[in-house]
Amino acid sequence: MEKDKHIGLRIDSETHKKLKSLAEFDGRSMNGEILYLIRQAIAQHELKHGELK
Repeated sequence: MEKDKHIGLRIDSETHKKLKSLAEFDGRSMNGEILYLIRQAIAQHELKHGELK
């Protein structure tokens, strides 16, 4: 079974504050919100350009 991957992410404090507010509004953790946003971006890209491998 493949283990989850870890990514370090540096963001400015204003973006961090807004992301935290967005996550709280959506009832998600910061990590959960970031994963949600990444998955949304991937889905939108695949709709436009086809499935990624």
